[in-house]
Amino acid sequence: MTAKRLTAKGEATRRRIVEAAARLMYEHGVTEATLEAVRAAAGVSGSQIYHYFADKQALLLAVIDHQTEAVLDLQAPHLGRLDTISELRAWRDMLVENQKRLQCRGGCPIGSIGGQVAETNLEARLAVASGYLRWEEAIRAGLSTMHRRGDLAGNPGDLALALLTALQGGLLMVQIQRDVRPLEVALDTVLDRIGSLSSGPAAREERSAGGPVAEGGQ
Repeated sequence: MTAKRLTAKGEATRRRIVEAAARLMYEHGVTEATLEAVRAAAGVSGSQIYHYFADKQALLLAVIDHQTEAVLDLQAPHLGRLDTISELRAWRDMLVENQKRLQCRGGCPIGSIGGQVAETNLEARLAVASGYLRWEEAIRAGLSTMHRRGDLAGNPGDLALALLTALQGGLLMVQIQRDVRPLEVALDTVLDRIGSLSSGPAAREERSAGGPVAEGGQ
């Protein structure tokens, strides 16, 4: 983030640079997204890039923030209400449909950067970890609400972590196999476990109907 306040035009220019860098890093990797490539993609001068970012590291951190916001914004309609098994499954369906829309390409915008920087760039790794933590906390909030109502046994934090881990692994497998099945299986396995620990009306209805919760085994 820049320290000084920007004009509306400045904000727009900075956003264009970050979006261009994010697109290049997502499609071609962090290394290939040189400042010259970003300059050309954003349609700005080199001096404009350096006006907003001291170096590529600063731009990379801005991209991580941008991708985190994009991921959370996409899921926002669901993340704010993951407090029933039916809402959790609706969120799962949205994630699967989004991968179908993307033709199973690209993987997770946060994870794709994380895998590239984890062993070489401490600051960027911690920024990615912070993005994951925000995501995990959003999932945990809904599960914690279920737990407080008495609708969910088990540890909401552990279940949220398991869900996010299943999601990340599933997204990687989707990218490699070009098939949404790994994501469906990974999420359904954890959701079935959550359903088996849930005593809410939707979970009871699933069990009585012999739906996904019953199939998960109890």
